[in-house]
Amino acid sequence: MSAVVPDPAATPPQTARVANIANALTLLRLLLVPVFGWALLQEDGTSTGWRVTAFVVFAVASITDRLDGDLARRRGLVTEVGKLADPIADKALTGTALVGLSVLDLLPWWVTIVILVREGGITLLRFWVIRHGVIPASRGGKYKTFLQTIAIGLYLLPLQDTLATAAAWVMGAAVVLTVVTGVDYVARALALRRAATPRP
Repeated sequence: MSAVVPDPAATPPQTARVANIANALTLLRLLLVPVFGWALLQEDGTSTGWRVTAFVVFAVASITDRLDGDLARRRGLVTEVGKLADPIADKALTGTALVGLSVLDLLPWWVTIVILVREGGITLLRFWVIRHGVIPASRGGKYKTFLQTIAIGLYLLPLQDTLATAAAWVMGAAVVLTVVTGVDYVARALALRRAATPRP
């Protein structure tokens, strides 16, 4: 039987310094959030130039999300600060994008509410079960994040006709996967709690 290799993100090495490239990328993503929101809301979303600018900023911020995690794991740069700041940066970026698009009437409010309630609820659920264990991210959860990012990116661009319809379908798939993975996470969290609770 092979030994279980711990996830570096689960137990950060004590030698990792807070000031490292992975955390710097996370900080950059946080700093890009207000820049992105400002660009998106310029001229009430009617300017093609500002919409494209918002898309570029969103794309750069999304790329840093992938890079910081990979660097932290490969180079042993995982820290408690990074583990806390990374999801905050992710949710700030996604939340700003969804709310901004809904404010501009480019995305139905119910879509924004469903996604934000799911993300907020899962965050609270993680705190609820953290004493009993960590639920690893599922493959569906990774697909959900990918689809959400692609869908938001498409909505940021001033697309017309067939491309706009395609964006709506991608967002619809993202919403479905968001709900399905949310239900799965709740089920796994409840199972973890039951397994950790001593039976009388």
